[in-house]
Amino acid sequence: MCAPEMNILGIGIATLDIINTVDEYPPEDSEVRVLEQQLRRGGNATNTLVTLSKLGHRCSWGGIVADEPDSRYILEDLEQHKIDLRYCRHIKNGKVPTSYIILNRRNGSRTIVHYRDLPEFDFKDFERIDLSTFQWLHFEGRNPTETRKMLEKCVLEHPALPRSLEVEKVRPNIESLFPLAKVLLFSKEYARHQGFEDGIRFLRSLGKGLPDTILVCAWGEQGAFAMDRDGTLLSSPAYPPPRIVDTTGAGDVFNAGIIDALLRGKTLASALHAACRLAGEKCAIQGLEGLVNH
Repeated sequence: MCAPEMNILGIGIATLDIINTVDEYPPEDSEVRVLEQQLRRGGNATNTLVTLSKLGHRCSWGGIVADEPDSRYILEDLEQHKIDLRYCRHIKNGKVPTSYIILNRRNGSRTIVHYRDLPEFDFKDFERIDLSTFQWLHFEGRNPTETRKMLEKCVLEHPALPRSLEVEKVRPNIESLFPLAKVLLFSKEYARHQGFEDGIRFLRSLGKGLPDTILVCAWGEQGAFAMDRDGTLLSSPAYPPPRIVDTTGAGDVFNAGIIDALLRGKTLASALHAACRLAGEKCAIQGLEGLVNH
C-alpha cells in the first residue's frame, strides 16, 4: 500500500561524507589501509528527507548552501531524489560541512570527524516560507535560539501543523524547544548524557512535563521506545539484517519511518515497529540507494 503523498519541509544541514572502509577500527597513532572509499551526500535532515521522498512524499529542504565546488555534488544528489531546493540560501563564502567517516567492515560501526565553516539556517530564512503548503515540518535540533523562533512561529500561526524535532546531541538550551514540538525524536546518546541507561526510564522522566507530546527514543541494538500522548509506554525490538554493512544514517532513516507512519495514520506502536524495520533495512546496505520504495 502506497503512503499518501504529503508535503514535508525539513530544516537542517547537508554534508559531504567521505567514507573510508577499513577492516577494523585503527588504534591511535597507527596507519591502516583503506579497503574502499566512497563519496556521499549526508546530513541528518537531508537523509530523512531523501528517505521520505523514497517513501512517496514531496519533500523540501531549508538549509544553507556554500557556492563552492563540493556543493554541486550535494545539490545534484538532492535533485536526483526530487528534493525541492527553493528554500535554501546560497552564500558566497564558507565550506560545505564535511564528515570524514571511518567505517568498520567487521561490525558496521562508524566514527565521524566533522568539519564545518558555514552559518546556520536562521529565522529570517524560515519566515519567508509559506508554511500553509505543508503537512509536516521536521527540524534538526541545532541552533536552539533560531530554531525556537521558527517553532514559535509555527505554534502561533499554524498550531495544528505537525512538527517533529530531532534531538541527537546535547546543545545549550535545546530543552527549551521541547514544549514547542509535537513529536520529539531522541537519540540514545542524548538519553545517556542525561544519565539514563534505559529508554523507558528516560521517556518516563520527560513525560510528565510534556503532555500531549509524542516521545520517541531509538536505542540501537535494543530497538526503540516511545511514549504516546496519553502516557502509554511502547517498545519495539530492533530488526537487524543477517549482516550489518553500514549504520551511517540509520537514525535518520528511523526518524523518516516514524514520520511516514504517523502521516499514514498508523498508531504509534505500528510506527515504532515500521521505523525499526526500515532502519534495519538500511543497515544491510551502503548508503540509502538500496532502500525499498514503498
